[in-house]
Amino acid sequence: MVGTRWDEPLGRLLGTRAAGPFAGLGLHTAGDLLRHYPRRYASPGRLTDLSSLSPGEHVTVMAEVRRATVRTMRSRGGAILEAVVTDGTRELSLAFFAKKPGALRRHESRLRPGTLGMFTGVVRFYRGAAQLTHPDYQLVGTDVDDEAAALVEATRPIPVYPASAALPTWRIQRAVRTVLDPLTEEDVNDPLPTEVRERVGLPGLVESLRLVHEPYTEQDWRRGRDRLRYEEAFVLQAAMARRRAQAAARPVVARPTTPGGLLAAFDARLPFVLTAGQQDVGAQIAEDLAADAPMQRLLQGEVGSGKTVVALRAMLQVVDAGGQAALLAPTEVLATQHLRTLRELLGPLAQEGMLGAADRATRVVLLTGSQAAAARREALLDAASGAAGIVVGTHALLGEHVQFADLGLVVVDEQHRFGVEQRDALRSRGDEGDTVPHLLVMTATPIPRTVAMTVFGDLEVSTLTEVPAGRAPVATHVVPADNAAWTARTWARVREEVDAGRRAYVVCPRITADDASGADDADLLSGEPDDQGATRPPLRAVEEVAEELATLPALDGVRIGTLHGRMTAAAKDDAMAAFAAGRTPVLVSTTVIEVGVDVPEASVMVVLDAERFGLSQLHQLRGRVGRGTDPGLCLLVARAPEGSDAATRLATLAGTTDGFELATVDLELRREGDVLGASQSGSASSLRLLRVVRDAALIARARDEARALVDRDPALEAWPALLAAIDEWLEPSAQEYLDRA
Repeated sequence: MVGTRWDEPLGRLLGTRAAGPFAGLGLHTAGDLLRHYPRRYASPGRLTDLSSLSPGEHVTVMAEVRRATVRTMRSRGGAILEAVVTDGTRELSLAFFAKKPGALRRHESRLRPGTLGMFTGVVRFYRGAAQLTHPDYQLVGTDVDDEAAALVEATRPIPVYPASAALPTWRIQRAVRTVLDPLTEEDVNDPLPTEVRERVGLPGLVESLRLVHEPYTEQDWRRGRDRLRYEEAFVLQAAMARRRAQAAARPVVARPTTPGGLLAAFDARLPFVLTAGQQDVGAQIAEDLAADAPMQRLLQGEVGSGKTVVALRAMLQVVDAGGQAALLAPTEVLATQHLRTLRELLGPLAQEGMLGAADRATRVVLLTGSQAAAARREALLDAASGAAGIVVGTHALLGEHVQFADLGLVVVDEQHRFGVEQRDALRSRGDEGDTVPHLLVMTATPIPRTVAMTVFGDLEVSTLTEVPAGRAPVATHVVPADNAAWTARTWARVREEVDAGRRAYVVCPRITADDASGADDADLLSGEPDDQGATRPPLRAVEEVAEELATLPALDGVRIGTLHGRMTAAAKDDAMAAFAAGRTPVLVSTTVIEVGVDVPEASVMVVLDAERFGLSQLHQLRGRVGRGTDPGLCLLVARAPEGSDAATRLATLAGTTDGFELATVDLELRREGDVLGASQSGSASSLRLLRVVRDAALIARARDEARALVDRDPALEAWPALLAAIDEWLEPSAQEYLDRA
């Protein structure tokens, strides 16, 4: 977005020194600052509930001054001003220190009993009571120039911004007013086309910014926020609609069904009957592949719903039509698992050129980054010559030296592990001029409809809801980590399953005890602090847990294996093979086993530090057990204070196996930044206000408007402001995150 003042540096508008702290929040220009929306609004008549304060939290609270006194400290010298503010029920102490009492008199004179103010600082507990030390503060109705202004200010909603210790919320508010007051509609390029804005009944951009930053009533900021939220939805939907139109316009080779081919032979050898859902989705995909427009379909389904068979049938249809298929997996463990599964399902149909092959057969080969040179050369040759109808691989498939004879279909498994650019890189690997292969992306993470239409607006969505017959149920229980009897029973249950010939996973969030953070793409969430601010125990790590379990009497004589992302490919294969065969019936692992790993004898999943994982990831982990005929058991060992979000997540998981319900709860519990925000994209221009569950109806309206606009002008040449907003808000890193969300 370009305007005469929008891109002006804050250093020029506020002064270099004043602008310094804003850079710490990622705010460098006028536009950055004006897009830094208030987190909430305080009302002079509504005080902050002080019972909600947590140790170490940086807070801004609205409270009433109860008392303030200055005294000399005898023990350490100097002076202290002790003030107490209240929400009417509870109290919060404020402490200011100085060498002499005179330096504190100014605070004492301002902090008069009965005065309302906002106080900001880091919460500490001193002698059991919450305290702010040297807080910054602003008093309501007194920090203005005249009485009339004081009366107005004392009744207006007060914006409370995401702030920092160096930059309190009211300093941000003053800077916003400095930048916003002289701004006119001519100074900005509104990404919402006038015709859309008028049809939906929304104000212009500058008016909306004034409504959210300088409201006179609650209705003001709500009206402004509604417009800005719609704008975010519209820009995102326009980006998706444009992407969809661009892909649909590219030429593709149709791959219709071939009677009597590999697909027919595969269906004839299947030892089970496809579910109704598999048949319906298979028919949709077959129709897409036979069309002269590129298929762009998302296939989602619960763990064990049979997505792999559906994808394999699509790949065989393409091979029958003379093309090749590539299956992209996020980890070597999963890629190797897919290779094994596909070969087992196909049997002689995957043994082209080998003794015992079927009359009509193809090859399924593996390509990963850690392969031996000879195996890699052979796989590359099979892909380039067309001898391999199906190539399974990791990111190595994206390498510039990887070529295909006629790539007709790209299947991306666990799409959230890959970005837009990676997905498109593989689609350009064919040798058919400007044509592109069809695209099928799969996920076992259930995606609510609102998320699907927000994040995957460029894809058609198919859903498998049935689980094939024969799958065993999985019981889930939360185990308090500090309850010795319960944790002892956990390992006793593991031993019982091992003695019955079954297997157990033990999942840890870290590989080694000195890891600074989680490993292997663990979806770790920040934990809620202890009520007294106590230091949390360190996260459990694979290596230390494996050593600990080896010393437990309950597991005496049980061989324990380990698996994590830092192991070599050969070591990972050996670890999985030993586990599957029962040589090491207990496997201590990171989340590298989260997706796709299929060991029917695995019946127990123990997740340590379970409160630190997202709901969707816990659901994925749970899906690794109960894959055979034996009932599954998932034990979530956690420290989750009652009433915390973590406790809600775990109780929800224990109470239902409905992945769509879990995904919805997960989204509702996470902050905006966790779903569509700057914390993942690294950009200050990402989406801020949109919540995909809450704003489903708004997103649907924006999608209809955006698609109508793109249908008329696919390149958006007539809407340069919208095009600029797409490029600014959804830069490559942000677009990649949207594809991973």
